[in-house]
Amino acid sequence: MGIRRPAVTAAAAAALIGAFTVPFAGNKAFAAEGNATVREDFNGDGYQDLAVAAPAATVGGHSWAGYIAISYGSAKGLGPARTTVITQDTPGVPGSSGDNHGFGYALIPRDLDGDGLTDLAVATNEYQPANNIGGSVIILWGRTTGISGTGAVRIPAPANAFVGEDVTAGDFDGDGHTDLFMRNAEDFDFRAVLYGPFDRSGAPAREQQLTVFSTDNTICSTAAGDFNGDGIDDLATFYVYEDHAEGGKLWLGTRQGLSTVAQRLPSANTTAVGDFDKDGYADLATRVFPNGETYLEEDPGTIKIYYGSSAGPSTTRTKTITQETAGVPGVSEKGDQFGARLSAGDVNGDGYADLAVGDPGEAIGSVAKAGSVVLLKGGRGGLTGTGAQAFHQDTPGVPGSVERGDLFGGSVRLLDVTGDGKADLAAGAPGEDLGTVANGGAVWLLRGTASGLTASKAFTENPVDLRAPAARAEFGENLGGDNGPGLVIP
Repeated sequence: MGIRRPAVTAAAAAALIGAFTVPFAGNKAFAAEGNATVREDFNGDGYQDLAVAAPAATVGGHSWAGYIAISYGSAKGLGPARTTVITQDTPGVPGSSGDNHGFGYALIPRDLDGDGLTDLAVATNEYQPANNIGGSVIILWGRTTGISGTGAVRIPAPANAFVGEDVTAGDFDGDGHTDLFMRNAEDFDFRAVLYGPFDRSGAPAREQQLTVFSTDNTICSTAAGDFNGDGIDDLATFYVYEDHAEGGKLWLGTRQGLSTVAQRLPSANTTAVGDFDKDGYADLATRVFPNGETYLEEDPGTIKIYYGSSAGPSTTRTKTITQETAGVPGVSEKGDQFGARLSAGDVNGDGYADLAVGDPGEAIGSVAKAGSVVLLKGGRGGLTGTGAQAFHQDTPGVPGSVERGDLFGGSVRLLDVTGDGKADLAAGAPGEDLGTVANGGAVWLLRGTASGLTASKAFTENPVDLRAPAARAEFGENLGGDNGPGLVIP
């Protein structure tokens, strides 16, 4: 099967229809100061929450309209009773569901207005005919009662603009407020840096237009993190043109914002950022383009880590990891796509970031493209294969069973939904069939422990559980904060 991004539509959306919502059941009081490090807490109860996208779903008769599901964390993990489904037809959400809107094709969970609650920026491909605007980024505000459409707004865009491409979050001027990098202009050469805090109309405090292209290539991936350890996030952008990779650029953050002169970086496809050796510098994990070619369908998959330094990601202190690396489960095989999605987080609570590696093309036994996820553990020397773990739907304790084309590991996200100080793994299988429903998709949660991930108490959730549109929804094709390039597995 193939997973694709929806195309931009040139038609306006149809009339508003009813939303699909599973009621949110209760919440704790707003998190105290001691929980300020919780990164993705939409209701302020101290537990991280998971945003899941089904951008391919048909909603109200509109194909590829898309919807998102917000699953709220708790000491018991996730569950349908603590999940809310939101579409563009949910009251308060701007616009309405339409063909090819792809609501949720990218999800940015960050505190955008500085009130201590995580908000969710949702990218869409909708067309706004009144001002001839292609695409939008809609902010759903965090609330102690949970995210809803209440007060939701589009980030303002100029007439004739294209909006939302390459959306990436970071604090690029070091003022403690979240900033967004994305396209927000008519001219293709420019990307906007929207500096926070954002007000409740969706407007940023200020805006910078940055020329990020020097040729007619396109951005395939981005990454944000404090790579040089100065307390300000930097931005990496990576480029492709037709069938070949064209390198990357590093835009250093400064007190005034992103620098306008970039440093060169090697090419990269998917990315993740974490401090894998705990030296105070953010490290950059990437999937390598094989021989610099963008044809990835048959790629076994290679990961390369560039360790942070006072000058940014080092091109001399690096580490390359494949499934042939000692300790890494599995074998590098044609079409595995090891590294198709990446996510960093501290699974065992030792202070070192670990790396979840999606391997969606992996065959399990004789079952092709069933998929798996590999966890690589950080340590004093950084990431290695030592103690690596692999999980798939035939792993004892993991719900379900392997099937051809499930693409388990087609999305991955490490975040602490149980509040025990150890990151849990959310993994999507957008090709999962739900009974007779093809490609409905599903998401799994595996808990973090002091020894790594465990399948004990593993949990799965799918659109049927949520009474949401299921047929070819590809639920779990994207997770909040996991905005890697679309899967290219046929």
